[in-house]
Amino acid sequence: MIEYRDSLAGIAPEMLHGFFVGWKAPHTPEQHLEILKNSDHVLLALDTDENRVVGFITALSDNIQSAFIPMLEILPEYQGQGIGTRLTRMMLERVEHIQAIDLSCDKHLQPFYEKFGMLRSVGMVLRNYLSGDSGEG
Repeated sequence: MIEYRDSLAGIAPEMLHGFFVGWKAPHTPEQHLEILKNSDHVLLALDTDENRVVGFITALSDNIQSAFIPMLEILPEYQGQGIGTRLTRMMLERVEHIQAIDLSCDKHLQPFYEKFGMLRSVGMVLRNYLSGDSGEG
Protein backbone atom coordinates (compact mmCIF):
# COMPACT_ATOMS: atom_id res chain seq x y z
CA MET A 1 0.00 0.00 0.00
CA ILE A 2 1.28 3.49 -0.85
CA GLU A 3 1.13 6.02 1.97
CA TYR A 4 1.78 9.72 1.40
CA ARG A 5 3.42 11.76 4.13
CA ASP A 6 5.09 15.08 4.81
CA SER A 7 7.26 13.88 7.65
CA LEU A 8 10.70 12.32 7.67
CA ALA A 9 10.04 10.68 11.05
CA GLY A 10 11.24 7.10 10.86
CA ILE A 11 12.90 7.54 7.45
CA ALA A 12 16.40 6.03 7.34
CA PRO A 13 18.96 5.90 4.51
CA GLU A 14 18.28 2.20 3.90
CA MET A 15 14.73 3.18 2.85
CA LEU A 16 16.07 5.42 0.05
CA HIS A 17 17.81 3.02 -2.33
CA GLY A 18 17.30 3.10 -6.10
CA PHE A 19 16.84 6.80 -6.80
CA PHE A 20 18.81 9.06 -9.19
CA VAL A 21 18.80 6.50 -12.00
CA GLY A 22 20.88 7.68 -14.96
CA TRP A 23 22.57 10.50 -13.05
CA LYS A 24 26.25 11.11 -13.77
CA ALA A 25 27.04 10.81 -10.05
CA PRO A 26 24.00 9.53 -8.13
CA HIS A 27 23.59 10.65 -4.53
CA THR A 28 24.03 8.06 -1.82
CA PRO A 29 21.03 7.23 0.37
CA GLU A 30 22.73 9.21 3.16
CA GLN A 31 23.06 12.28 0.91
CA HIS A 32 19.49 11.79 -0.26
CA LEU A 33 18.23 11.91 3.33
CA GLU A 34 20.18 15.16 3.89
CA ILE A 35 18.60 16.65 0.76
CA LEU A 36 15.17 15.80 2.13
CA LYS A 37 16.00 17.18 5.59
CA ASN A 38 17.30 20.46 4.13
CA SER A 39 14.30 21.08 1.88
CA ASP A 40 11.65 23.58 2.99
CA HIS A 41 8.87 21.23 1.87
CA VAL A 42 9.05 17.49 1.31
CA LEU A 43 6.44 14.90 0.47
CA LEU A 44 7.10 11.17 0.34
CA ALA A 45 5.37 8.15 -1.13
CA LEU A 46 6.08 5.15 1.08
CA ASP A 47 5.33 1.54 0.17
CA THR A 48 4.25 0.37 3.62
CA ASP A 49 4.39 -3.31 2.63
CA GLU A 50 8.07 -2.97 1.63
CA ASN A 51 8.90 -0.21 4.16
CA ARG A 52 10.67 1.85 1.52
CA VAL A 53 10.32 5.28 -0.01
CA VAL A 54 9.21 4.87 -3.62
CA GLY A 55 8.79 8.53 -4.56
CA PHE A 56 9.46 12.03 -3.31
CA ILE A 57 9.10 15.69 -4.22
CA THR A 58 10.88 18.66 -2.65
CA ALA A 59 10.48 22.43 -2.72
CA LEU A 60 12.68 25.32 -1.64
CA SER A 61 10.92 28.55 -0.79
CA ASP A 62 10.82 31.95 0.92
CA ASN A 63 7.11 31.14 1.55
CA ILE A 64 5.93 34.49 0.13
CA GLN A 65 7.22 35.26 -3.36
CA SER A 66 9.02 32.23 -4.73
CA ALA A 67 9.15 28.48 -4.55
CA PHE A 68 11.31 26.17 -6.61
CA ILE A 69 10.59 22.47 -7.05
CA PRO A 70 14.00 20.94 -7.73
CA MET A 71 13.15 17.24 -7.60
CA LEU A 72 10.37 14.79 -8.25
CA GLU A 73 11.49 11.18 -8.47
CA ILE A 74 9.63 7.90 -8.54
CA LEU A 75 11.46 4.57 -8.46
CA PRO A 76 11.37 3.00 -11.94
CA GLU A 77 9.34 -0.02 -10.84
CA TYR A 78 6.64 2.27 -9.35
CA GLN A 79 6.29 4.63 -12.32
CA GLY A 80 3.02 4.70 -14.22
CA GLN A 81 0.90 4.28 -11.07
CA GLY A 82 -0.01 7.95 -10.56
CA ILE A 83 2.43 8.49 -7.70
CA GLY A 84 4.23 11.39 -9.41
CA THR A 85 0.91 13.04 -10.28
CA ARG A 86 -0.32 12.74 -6.71
CA LEU A 87 2.94 14.05 -5.20
CA THR A 88 2.99 16.99 -7.63
CA ARG A 89 -0.64 17.87 -6.92
CA MET A 90 -0.02 17.68 -3.17
CA MET A 91 3.07 19.90 -3.40
CA LEU A 92 1.35 22.49 -5.56
CA GLU A 93 -1.48 22.64 -3.00
CA ARG A 94 1.07 23.07 -0.21
CA VAL A 95 2.73 26.06 -1.94
CA GLU A 96 -0.36 27.55 -3.62
CA HIS A 97 -0.15 30.69 -1.42
CA ILE A 98 3.22 31.55 -3.01
CA GLN A 99 3.17 33.95 -5.97
CA ALA A 100 5.73 32.25 -8.25
CA ILE A 101 6.33 28.50 -8.39
CA ASP A 102 9.12 27.40 -10.72
CA LEU A 103 10.81 24.20 -11.75
CA SER A 104 13.24 23.14 -14.42
CA CYS A 105 12.78 19.92 -16.33
CA ASP A 106 13.83 18.21 -19.52
CA LYS A 107 11.74 19.14 -22.55
CA HIS A 108 10.08 15.71 -22.77
CA LEU A 109 8.69 16.20 -19.24
CA GLN A 110 7.00 19.54 -19.96
CA PRO A 111 3.64 17.98 -20.97
CA PHE A 112 3.47 16.28 -17.56
CA TYR A 113 3.78 19.62 -15.74
CA GLU A 114 1.42 21.39 -18.13
CA LYS A 115 -1.34 19.13 -16.74
CA PHE A 116 -1.06 21.17 -13.53
CA GLY A 117 -1.38 24.53 -15.28
CA MET A 118 2.34 25.21 -15.38
CA LEU A 119 3.69 27.26 -18.28
CA ARG A 120 6.76 26.60 -20.39
CA SER A 121 9.54 29.11 -19.78
CA VAL A 122 13.11 29.85 -20.72
CA GLY A 123 15.80 29.96 -18.09
CA MET A 124 19.44 29.62 -17.34
CA VAL A 125 21.27 27.11 -15.16
CA LEU A 126 24.76 26.44 -13.90
CA ARG A 127 25.67 22.77 -13.47
CA ASN A 128 28.94 22.42 -11.58
CA TYR A 129 28.99 18.67 -12.10
CA LEU A 130 29.50 19.17 -15.84
CA SER A 131 32.97 20.56 -15.17
CA GLY A 132 33.81 17.36 -13.33
CA ASP A 133 34.70 19.23 -10.12
CA SER A 134 31.77 18.69 -7.76
CA GLY A 135 30.69 15.10 -8.37
CA GLU A 136 26.99 16.00 -8.08
CA GLY A 137 24.25 14.49 -10.25
